Amino acid sequence: MIKLTPELNPKGWDEMFSKDGVREPYRQVLQTLESLNLAKLNQKQKQASDIFMNQGITFTVYSDDNEGIERIFPFDIIPRIITQKDWLEIETGIAQRLKALNLFLEDVYNDQNIIKDGIVPAALIASCPHYLPEVHGIKLPHNIHVHIAGIDLIRGAEGEFYVLEDNLRCPSGVSYMLENREITKRVFPEMFKSNNVSMVANYPMIFHNILISLSPRAIPNPNVVLLTPGVYNSAYYEHTFLARQMGVPLVEGRDLIVNNNKVYMKTTSGLQQVDVIYRRLDDEYLDPLVFKPDSTLGVPGLISAYKLGNVALVNAVGNGVADDKAVYAYVPDMIKYYMNEEPILKNVPTYQMENKDEREHVFANMENMVIKETNQSGGYGMVMGNKATQEELDTAKIAIAANPRNFIAQPIIQLSTVPCFIDGELKLRHVDLRPYALCGPKGIEIVPGGLTRVALTEGSLVVNSSQGGGSKDTWIMK
Repeated sequence: MIKLTPELNPKGWDEMFSKDGVREPYRQVLQTLESLNLAKLNQKQKQASDIFMNQGITFTVYSDDNEGIERIFPFDIIPRIITQKDWLEIETGIAQRLKALNLFLEDVYNDQNIIKDGIVPAALIASCPHYLPEVHGIKLPHNIHVHIAGIDLIRGAEGEFYVLEDNLRCPSGVSYMLENREITKRVFPEMFKSNNVSMVANYPMIFHNILISLSPRAIPNPNVVLLTPGVYNSAYYEHTFLARQMGVPLVEGRDLIVNNNKVYMKTTSGLQQVDVIYRRLDDEYLDPLVFKPDSTLGVPGLISAYKLGNVALVNAVGNGVADDKAVYAYVPDMIKYYMNEEPILKNVPTYQMENKDEREHVFANMENMVIKETNQSGGYGMVMGNKATQEELDTAKIAIAANPRNFIAQPIIQLSTVPCFIDGELKLRHVDLRPYALCGPKGIEIVPGGLTRVALTEGSLVVNSSQGGGSKDTWIMK
């Protein structure tokens, strides 16, 4: 038997331990861990790593020369636990937010009342590179723009949740949520059975049902495909995993063709009309006739078929205007404007660099800020003020001054920690949480779980896998 007690988190909230000892939801998990000897725990960590390796559960990091480097996704065997009370707040808060964001997208691509009423500045929308006039006025099935959202949450020093980002285009990571659960069940079968954990395995079925419900043809078995950029994409493992789990063909652009404004898939038995495309391809690559003319990843004529309602695209085209980091600051106002409700989940305070006073405040407090490019993701385009050199801070100031619309700043929040099994000890590492919300004609459903991302470097607040982060299984207690 070994004693597993890390030092307390001196600056913030730890999910497993408080100053009074282990938190109640973790008591049984800690007892199980302590009943094992060090060799057995090391064996279980190795077992988990071997499963990831043998099953090829990978992701790709893009290097500076744009070549991909495939890596095994690091996994920590100790689960992160969220109580039912906390989950209820998260679930209702995300559902509220997603309703408002869908209403915003429907509005901004049609009447633009939120701009006319002065809630969101017209210039902010017009300057957003992901606002696409090409899809203005398109009628979507059930007026749904966001069918799948990955909402990034963090927990502050007092245990309160904040929304860090809304990912409304091609949110990734759900395959790791599902794989983490399966591996935990294999590594700790008794511990999993003895805890009352909510199920996540039905995610592919729920999502597949939503995809089918969007078919423009009223036929019993509409054709659904998953469109991938191909093997060099960082999330290609996830594309293959989801296609297999949902039982739908995985296709690339060259596998599809548009005839008479309808999309067809090339098969050995001839062309088959496609009704719904779950595309994991960014907007600008979808159709070379409308966006990038040199793109070979998309399908010529796809947007014409989409405009005429002959094919459904998931997520809708143009969603990036709603997850622009500068537009993010207005989501609480969207909730009040469209729903006349107070936001359930808080935003992280956000400074707009186009505002002179806010910019000067940020410049005077750079060491306490994180600077982000408004249209970057994956931890790219980010400067952590407390870790950056003076040269890096000066470079950031010059870039902001040259193009303030391209940046926001937020105060550095100490993410909560969860103990991880590292080198035979429990060591505190910072985490965030990405739950996945699905939106269909019957409403919004949020699978009780999510991807807990872990900053494996001691003291780091950057959890992105592309920046060396790992993950944990996430348990929502019933």
